[in-house]
Amino acid sequence: MADTIGYVSSVQSLGAVDGPGVRYVLFMQGCPLRCKCCHNPETWELGKGTAYTVDDVMQKLSRYVSYFGEKGGVTLSGGEPLLQTEFATELFSRCKSEGISTCLDTSGCILDDKVEKLLTLCDTVLLDYKMTNEQDYFDFSRMHMSQADKFLEKLDDLKVTTWLRQVIVPGINDNEQNVIKLFELKKKYACIEKLELLPFHKACVTKYEQLGLDFPLKNTPEATKSQVNELFEKIQKKF
Repeated sequence: MADTIGYVSSVQSLGAVDGPGVRYVLFMQGCPLRCKCCHNPETWELGKGTAYTVDDVMQKLSRYVSYFGEKGGVTLSGGEPLLQTEFATELFSRCKSEGISTCLDTSGCILDDKVEKLLTLCDTVLLDYKMTNEQDYFDFSRMHMSQADKFLEKLDDLKVTTWLRQVIVPGINDNEQNVIKLFELKKKYACIEKLELLPFHKACVTKYEQLGLDFPLKNTPEATKSQVNELFEKIQKKF
């Protein structure tokens, strides 16, 4: 349906860290997870945000297409875009018809026929892989690691170019054993083009305070880019 509504928390017109190249990024409203390091708590509640039709989005992003170049395009992030699969599917279908690259940033928390259809319209998927053992995964995000694994297997079956991402939090997953498991996943699944380790930061604390929420990791030190790069490079040499 051309009048499908999507609820968007915010838009970044020229994003450089949400997929290949320069991208128009829509942070979708709604998320069933409660990751301890979440930096977008304002996106949690479904139904809030600004209502957009696909036509609205296509009209707004048209002024930025010239900046996309060969690699750039549109990214749906969140929140969790899979909660608004119909809107995402319609939008990506329009983008594909106009030669605009599509990228989905997701936890992989939902996998059904509608999501599978959406995945066939994705040029790239950024899969946020929270932890590398079941108990820590659930404790950290309220999602089971087995669900993320099923999603990754589907991406591999569909041959969707995938970037496997994980936020590295000091004292929680900033260890060699964890990163080794991520590299093992990259070796196992041909769809994984890139492995990204993202430094944990606390720029979101003000958001939590404004929403009257307690940030679970407020007393946890931030990770520096150099620390994360050093850990990545150390394990990369083993593979």
